[in-house]
Formats: sequence, structure tokens, C-alpha cells
Amino acid sequence: MASFELAIRLGATGLESDVWLTADGEPVLDHSGVVGSRWRRRAISDVRADQLPVYIPRLADLARLAVEHGMSLSLDVKDLGAFDAVRSTLRNASADLATRAYICVEDFDVLREIVTRYRDLLLVDSSRLAKMREGPERRLATLAELGVRGLNMHHTDWNGGLVTLAHRFERYAFAWDAQFDYSLTTMLRMGVDGVYSDWVDRMVDAARQEGVAS
Repeated sequence: MASFELAIRLGATGLESDVWLTADGEPVLDHSGVVGSRWRRRAISDVRADQLPVYIPRLADLARLAVEHGMSLSLDVKDLGAFDAVRSTLRNASADLATRAYICVEDFDVLREIVTRYRDLLLVDSSRLAKMREGPERRLATLAELGVRGLNMHHTDWNGGLVTLAHRFERYAFAWDAQFDYSLTTMLRMGVDGVYSDWVDRMVDAARQEGVAS
């Protein structure tokens, strides 16, 4: 939570994290999805929320922070059983939080399976260009047909033509892992709708220099 609070102070307008579900059904935030010492590693799905290390926050904590500061969220749902819990947590935090919370799904088959059940969520396809056997144009057309709001790819997968293509299909173009000034500036000049970076100060400076609204 301290990292999220620092990001807000540095000027971020959105916060990102991975969501896992505990053994007792609580959505929590962690990157790896495992806890414990080197020789006693356990999956978060096998641990109750009250057994987790104190540094692992609950999604409800992040949702309250987002409401308090009017932040957008990007949630990479890692546990396929967590979508209901994510939706209810967002709703419990605020009636409108779900309208600025993007729910990223890495498995396209899963995304196609769940889209009809979660049309009230801002679903996003998190993928890589090399994984799109059908090509990016067909993928974006499918996303538009399904009502999936955007495509989230590594910044090296995007180019100006693909950003324009995404916008032609009225889908958002999100670029992750933009860590350096050059990559941030390049993405902003291409017209992407959102960038993800561990370096909030660099990201905010690049947006200001390019005259991009935060």
C-alpha cells in the first residue's frame, strides 16, 4: 500500500496490480501468487487471508484508496475464480469504481468464455503480438465484436499503425513495461491510451513534456 500511495504522490492517475484469490475467497494483491520462505512456499489459493504476510494487501484496500483519490485501476486477474469477487469488491467500494477499473485477462480463450457474464466490467485482452495467430486486425475486430474494451501489449509490440488500428475499432491501446524515457515518449507520441511503468516520475515527466493529459 505504501507503493501505491507513493505513486499517487508522484502524480500517477492509475494503479495496477495482480489479483489472486485466497483459500477463503478474498481477492488480494501480489505479483507471484506464492508466499512463504524458500523451502515452504505455498500458493495464495491455499492460504486464508488472515494467514498472509502483512505486506500483501486486499483488493478492498486498493479499491478504497482509488475511491479516495479518484484513481483508475488496472487489475490483472490471475485466478480464474476471482472475477465474481473482484466485481463485488469494486461495487462495495463505490457505485462507479467499476467504470474506471480495467480487468486484464491474459488467456484469450478464458476471455472469450467469460465476456458474456462480465459485460458490466471493463475487460481488456492482455496479449503479445506473436501470440495472435489470426493477426492483430482480426484480433481487434473480435474484441470489438465481443465488447472487450481494449488491447494491452508490451510496448515493443506497438507501432503507430497498430495504435491507429486499435482506435479504428474503437478499442483502447495500452502499453506495459515502458520503463525508460525513450519508450515512454515513443508510446505517448504513438497515441496509446495508457502506459504502465514502475518509474512513476519518468512517466509523469514524459506525459507533461509531450503535453498529454494525465
